[in-house]
Amino acid sequence: MNHKISIGVMISIVAIACALTFILTSFFSLQSFNAKVQDVKEKAAKYDRLEALDTYVRSSFYQKDIDEDQLMDGVLKGYVAGLGDPYSRYLSAEEFDELVTKEAGLKSGIGIYARLNDDGNIEIRRVEENGPADEAGLEEGDIITAVNGELVTEIGYEMAVENIRGEEGSDVQITFIRNGLERKINITRRYYDSSTVFYQMLDGQIGYIRITNFRENTAEQFQQALDEMLGSGARYLLFDVRSNTGGLLKSLEKMLDPLLPEGVIATATYQDGKTETVIYSDAVELDMPMAVLVDGATASAAELFSASLRDFGKAKLVGTTTYGKGVMQTTKRMEDGGGLTLTVATYQTTVSECYHGVGLKPDLEVEPGENVDPFDVDREQDPQLAAGIDLLLGWEETHD
Repeated sequence: MNHKISIGVMISIVAIACALTFILTSFFSLQSFNAKVQDVKEKAAKYDRLEALDTYVRSSFYQKDIDEDQLMDGVLKGYVAGLGDPYSRYLSAEEFDELVTKEAGLKSGIGIYARLNDDGNIEIRRVEENGPADEAGLEEGDIITAVNGELVTEIGYEMAVENIRGEEGSDVQITFIRNGLERKINITRRYYDSSTVFYQMLDGQIGYIRITNFRENTAEQFQQALDEMLGSGARYLLFDVRSNTGGLLKSLEKMLDPLLPEGVIATATYQDGKTETVIYSDAVELDMPMAVLVDGATASAAELFSASLRDFGKAKLVGTTTYGKGVMQTTKRMEDGGGLTLTVATYQTTVSECYHGVGLKPDLEVEPGENVDPFDVDREQDPQLAAGIDLLLGWEETHD
């Protein structure tokens, strides 16, 4: 038997359904609205505290003239510092520009690496090729005794080095001794492409490659070092990332690519639990014994470099437990011209767990020597270097 529903009943049903939909929508919308209002109230309360502080400071601070830009930079720096994260920070516009220049591998100065010698003067250990000091004629082994007429022994090593640095285009007078003769030269500071990779052949068969940081120009320098070492007949590779505090993951990826097998090498995990590939390697793979020298100052990208080589069976780690920084930062310019460096994720290789706060324990633990000069590649003075060399030379015996 067929039951027909009248048009009036149908209209009533539709009206009731619409009313229920409206009521439910209004209810949930009201809840959402109330939540937003509560959020606004909480934020307003925070800003009220800041406004109260600002009012009191402006009415009571003993100096009437306040640098508003400096004050706002301080507020923003304090906000980020309040996160309690040692790797997140707000940067003023000037600081942000300096960071961009630094990450590009550029430095403003004269282009020397130095150390304090036994007489309290500055001994030049290396001169950057085509840098201002190189063009002015300074050489490795020169002893700087005065900067702008001030004796190094009187103002101290650190102050003297700081005085050598300076803004692009400014001049500095260097007094130095070479072969017992004192000389003076004026050098104009400028930006130069700094070296982050140093290399040489050891024992005629070990390609020693020291990486001091991971900058934009590091991958290119690393590839050049790799090509020269392999072209010179290296049978082993010894990487040195001691005191390397990290740098750019995009440079690290380019450097690991020729060393590792094809596939995802490392991933990042974000606040919402999502993961992202940060290191990927293609099918080109270098097959030869490798070792990595590490220490307590090996951190961040340098640790990921070390962990990746070990986890994929390419290298052994030699030295002491690393720093333990397994978190990733992003840096962006803000609308005010400043910048924000913010920790956004943890990262790890696809083989092992994140080492943040723990560090990487070396396969062969060796304590460092005393007063080791990184520019003196001397196994007699550097027990970690000696252990790395011995490990590689005995590779065939231990891996048969």
